[in-house]
Order: sequence, then structure tokens, then C-alpha cells
Amino acid sequence: MPRLFGTDGVRGVANAELTPELAFRLGRAGAHHMSRPGSSPVVLVGRDTRASGDMIEAALVAGICSAGGTALRVGVMTTPGVAFLTRTLGADCGVVISASHNPVEYNGIKFFGPDGFKLLDEEEDEVQRLVEEDYAAIPSPTGADIGRARDLTDGRDRYVQYLVDLLGEGALEGLRVVLDCANGAASDIAPAAFSRAGAEVVPIHHTPDGLNINRECGSTHIAALQRAVVEHGAHVGLAFDGDADRVLAVDEGGEVVDGDRIIALLALDMKERGTLKGDAVVVTVMSNLGLEVALRERGIDCVRTQVGDRYVLAEMQERGLNLGGEQSGHVILLDHATTGDGLVTGLVLLAVLRRRGVAMSELAEVFHPLPQVLVNVRVRERDGLEEREAIRSAVERARRALEPLGRVFIRPSGTEPVVRVLVEGEDESLLRSLAEDIARAVEAELGGDGMR
Repeated sequence: MPRLFGTDGVRGVANAELTPELAFRLGRAGAHHMSRPGSSPVVLVGRDTRASGDMIEAALVAGICSAGGTALRVGVMTTPGVAFLTRTLGADCGVVISASHNPVEYNGIKFFGPDGFKLLDEEEDEVQRLVEEDYAAIPSPTGADIGRARDLTDGRDRYVQYLVDLLGEGALEGLRVVLDCANGAASDIAPAAFSRAGAEVVPIHHTPDGLNINRECGSTHIAALQRAVVEHGAHVGLAFDGDADRVLAVDEGGEVVDGDRIIALLALDMKERGTLKGDAVVVTVMSNLGLEVALRERGIDCVRTQVGDRYVLAEMQERGLNLGGEQSGHVILLDHATTGDGLVTGLVLLAVLRRRGVAMSELAEVFHPLPQVLVNVRVRERDGLEEREAIRSAVERARRALEPLGRVFIRPSGTEPVVRVLVEGEDESLLRSLAEDIARAVEAELGGDGMR
């Protein structure tokens, strides 16, 4: 059967692909799988600000309770906040209802284990097996053994205090920062945490109405933040996505500081202070070659993985490293968090800025990126890239054209009906031509709808 879980949980259009029925079944299966022998599972549940979150939460909680579990509802909470609370409160499992950076019509369900880490692929596969093949075997207790739901009223305060304690009260005094909260889960939490850390905060897109999450705002639509930083004379701007597990920055002149630059400057700062484990970082195949070259010149290795913060994390754990992430802004600081946390990353980044006493634009000049062209091709099916001769031929032509310094990477999105085409090299006009050539082949072979 097709895999239910993508690179970041189960995701789809709410009430069409991600139905209440599926949420109920996932709640039952997840609670059963994560339960410990002789006890009923405690499952902490958080969500972002999407209107569909109420519907999916109700169904998911009902499923948890029907399997005899206790559903601990934390309400609106960032993804890393759920991971933190799951770990620190001793819950058996954490569940986030969110579609992260996707448009409002989407939603998703992702699980965390009791240690605050996302479930391994094989654990997700077991939950899927229970949903699809062995659903009737999940016990359905009655009477006093039926699960209950209760609200965790101080979850937000616990997480904010954790964030503030990273640096200490007032540590960021003298910095003015614009926070684009994407009308998502960080809308209340981020301004509170950064203000208590001492920064002068200018929040934007922090009034969610259930429908405006990620709409022309946040880390996927950064132009509004660029304008706001300049207009308010801020030292820096930070843009989160809907569930705040990623962050991008903007310098004082409105220039974007992407995940690659954030990783690079954090790596150099950590190496200088002797806290970068293994003198290495983990990045994905999407990260710029310029990052790899610059860090290697400074004695820091770059280890590459496939796309997805779960794979970055797995490689970090295997090698005993404490810094990794993605160009998109997923940055994992394993000394502080078990998953990508945009607020943690933002606070640590501002602490470096405060310590160095230089402009963000100067701090961000850590490497010179090679030009990259990324084309997202909407398709009717995402499978079969490797088997399509026309696509393989277009990719091979591009690789030959880019020799000796260049790169072509093509992959299906794990969360959307999209194939991503990345071409990297020295001549941007050539890159665009090659990317379009590959995109046309993808559209022809996989039923593209002409929208990019």
C-alpha cells in the first residue's frame, strides 16, 4: 500500500484527504502503539491556528480516548513546543495537528515519541499497519476504562519560560526585531518570549483568524518582513512558518538570510566557542555548494542527507553532532531541542548578533553562494521520476552542461503534489534554461497542470 506518512507526518486537504475518520483511526492506532504495558497512554495534543484544527483535534482526541488513552490538550502550540512539553511532562506520545508552511486548506498529523523526537519510519509504518490491517485488534475499553480528555492550561507559559531561560531575561536588550508570525502557532508565543529576552519586538502577522495562516506572510512569503524591517529601522527580522519549526532571517537592509547562512554563522560561532561537536554540520542535498566550500575552508565538514529534517536529525544522532538543518530554515540545535525550532534558532541567532556587536548584514557574509534556480512543478502524480526516460535525459543534459562546477537535483515533495527541480552553477541564465527544460519534461511525463 502507498505510505500514509510523508516526510512530515500525514498530510492532505482537510475534510477531503485528511478526514475526521482518518484522524480518529490515527488517534486510536497511535495511542495503542505508544502505550506502555499495564498503563493507559497519555497523549499530548497541540495544533496550529487553521480553522480545520478544531475538527481534526476533536476526531483525534476521540480516537485516543476510545483506545483508553488520556488526551492532554494544549491548544494552539508550535510543533517544537509540543515536542518540548511531551518530553518534559513525561507523556507517552505527542501529536501535532498542523500542515506547517502549506496553505490553509491543508492540515496534517505528526507524532512524537516520549523523548520528544519524531517517530522513526518503522514506527510510523506500524501505526499505518494498525490503521489499515489490524484495526479491529485495538482494544475498545468500556466503563471506567474509557479514556478522558483534559486541558493543559499552562503549556504556553511552560514553553515560553523554557525559551527565555535559553538566554536569560533581558539578554537581547538593545536589539529591535520584527517578528513575522505567519498568523500561525507562534503568533502569541514568539512576541512574549523575545520581549522577555529583552528585545524590542515589532510583531506582524500575529492575528490569526483560522484562514490567514501563511497567507502572504511568514517564511514562505518573506517580502512583507523585508519591508517591515526597513520601515521600522530594525536590526533584524525573523519569519516563522505556520507551526514555527523553521525560521528565516532578514538583515537590517531587508536582505534575506536563509537557512544555509544561519547554519554557517552558527557553526562558525560554535566552533570558535568550542561547542560545535565533531567540527561538522549536517545539511541536505538542497544546501548551496558555497556553504560546503566556505565551512571546509574553516575546518568544518558538511555531511549531506536526503531532504527532510528527520533525516538530518538521524544523521546528527548517528555521528554525535549538534548542529544541522535545511536551506528552508529548519535548523536543529540538538543541545537545546529535539526537532527544528524556529524560536530557539532565532533566539540563538540574536544572541550571536548581540555578542558580536556588528550588523546582521556583516554577520551574514559567511560565504558566497553559487546561483541556484528552483522550479516547483505541480503534477498529478509524484512517483516514477527515475523510470521516465525523458526526465532522465533532460537531467543528464543539464549535468553535462554544468560541468565541471554545478549540480542538478530533482525530487518529489513529501507534502504536496509537486516535483522540485533544483539546478546550481555559475551562470544563472543557463541555470534557468536548464531548469525549464527539466520542468517541461516532468510536466509531460507526470501530468503537470501548467502551474508553477
